[in-house]
Amino acid sequence: MIILLTGCAGFIGARTAEILLESGHDVVGIDNLNDYYDPQLKSHRLARLESTKRFQFANIDIEDSSSLDRLFSQHDFDAIINLAARAGVRASIVEPDVYLSTNTQGALNLLRLATKYGITKYVMASTSSLYAGAPMPFVETADVTRPISPYAVSKLAAESLAYTWHHLYGINIAVLRYFTVFGPAGRPDMSPFRFIEWIRRGEPITLYGDGSQTRDFTYIDDIALGTIAALGIEGYEIINLGGGNSPLSITRMIEIIENNLGINAIIKMETSCDADMQDTSAVITKAFSLLGWRPKTEPIKGFEKTVVWHINNAAWLSKIKL
Repeated sequence: MIILLTGCAGFIGARTAEILLESGHDVVGIDNLNDYYDPQLKSHRLARLESTKRFQFANIDIEDSSSLDRLFSQHDFDAIINLAARAGVRASIVEPDVYLSTNTQGALNLLRLATKYGITKYVMASTSSLYAGAPMPFVETADVTRPISPYAVSKLAAESLAYTWHHLYGINIAVLRYFTVFGPAGRPDMSPFRFIEWIRRGEPITLYGDGSQTRDFTYIDDIALGTIAALGIEGYEIINLGGGNSPLSITRMIEIIENNLGINAIIKMETSCDADMQDTSAVITKAFSLLGWRPKTEPIKGFEKTVVWHINNAAWLSKIKL
């Protein structure tokens, strides 16, 4: 297939693009290469993709409907994978307008163009942050109509728009709610990347809360494979992609990183944020029944691989701003 993949220089986008290319698909990737976090990471990921002939890159913002339209007119896309987003709960409280503009208006632009150009497959990234306040473990049928961060609001709106476009125009849509994705070449605003680097550099960790909060960590390769599998969805489906009821506490994550680096962490405690979730845990029965998907990489093994990547890339990672 010829696939439009937005956010191709992002953490999940780049790995998804790599696996698509390895599988023989053609990928047109777009990204606005913003500086929400250190752009060296995006340059590193993009360089890997641009070494493949079947990959084409365009520096386009999904908020720019005119530039998107021109791109769509130049290609015969079979599917859209929309992974472009502003992510992060805390930052969304500071800049809510940016989150709504990118995550909601940007999604609307893509849905409109899918209809205009007859594209019937649309996969979009959503978030486990929507489940705040729902009973654990989180199942797709939970009531998520009371989000507690602007980030979650923007994603809920994008999910709703996607359903509307499915209802009105018959587009096949898979909404993927990701659970704490981690792995090599991750995001430096997320705790796995930051904690590994802080400990490796001998700098203090900033830990919000007491470390007892848990996350259903999901390794990047598993997330990318689940995202690609979702191209086969017919109708409209919301699907959890998570570890599957095997969450780790933040304290345990720190211990695993310490053990793999052979360095003890220096921990600086800070008060948690009201928009942070205490625990996350995914029910992934639907992912298995519809996609044949379940995570293959246990979190402990995933952290081992991630630490090795940080050690092997220490020379340039030491320059990354955290």
